[in-house]
Amino acid sequence: METLSREFIYLWYYSSVQLGQIFKYWLAGILIGSSISVFAKDKINRTLSELSDRKLGGFGVIPASILGLASPLCMYGTIPIAASLSRQGMSDDWLAAFMMSSILLNPQLVIYSAALGSTALAVRIVSCFLCGAAAGLLIRLFYKGEAFFDFSGFGEVQNRDTDPNIFMRLIRNIGRNIRATGPCFFSGILLSAMFQRYVPADGFARIFGKNSGFGVLMAATVGVPLYACGGGTIPLLQEWLLKGMSMGAAAAFMLTGPATKITNLGALKIVLGAKNFFLYLLYVMLFSLAAGLAADLLINIGQAG
Repeated sequence: METLSREFIYLWYYSSVQLGQIFKYWLAGILIGSSISVFAKDKINRTLSELSDRKLGGFGVIPASILGLASPLCMYGTIPIAASLSRQGMSDDWLAAFMMSSILLNPQLVIYSAALGSTALAVRIVSCFLCGAAAGLLIRLFYKGEAFFDFSGFGEVQNRDTDPNIFMRLIRNIGRNIRATGPCFFSGILLSAMFQRYVPADGFARIFGKNSGFGVLMAATVGVPLYACGGGTIPLLQEWLLKGMSMGAAAAFMLTGPATKITNLGALKIVLGAKNFFLYLLYVMLFSLAAGLAADLLINIGQAG
């Protein structure tokens, strides 16, 4: 009993310390994410729709990927919008860029990721943007005149922010946001405390440490089963980076995690079909490995200079 009490005190201490460090980022992410969803979501959608009327060619993947990062919607909200844009004539390469970056990042997760430090935040934003833009360019290169997506199973997205009182709209969106992210966030705090208490730092550093291509590969692989939601992984990533995980390994995890999240895969399987779904998974793994190795290389060069 005494041992259990002592272990509980240790876990409570580790959890409270980390909660004090990152709770403000979680709260700020909820407030900003809900504000964008209520006040700016329609503007983002209109901007995407207006892109279809512009003759940007392959360069269109750049604004499409940026707007994907700015979109506050989950994948089941993003796909109906993409279906509507497809019916309006938007090309599959632009849609791929938008959807890919939307899967990987959103304004709320950007705020959460600030808890990891400026370097990790910059790596996450840049790698997610490039992953979306590169996906669009590949679709443009290899699927000219051939449809990549099948949106026939999706209609218009249902808008849940319909209260005539704009203040109540925001409050209800914040409430949904807390219910959706809170369990994952606090579970991540607890898992991080357990990790800090029971996993030896030196062993972890050997696997995921600096200058280790194997560490990047392991992180990309671990991201597939471990990722539940963005808020829940921030406490884990913060602790892993402190334990010695390289920034490249963290980048690989931050890419494969949301890209292979089970709810996202379920939606994507519907619009991609078996062959394109396999190509999607292959692309995610290869890009995450390349991005992780590039991040470690650039950071090492910077530190050497």
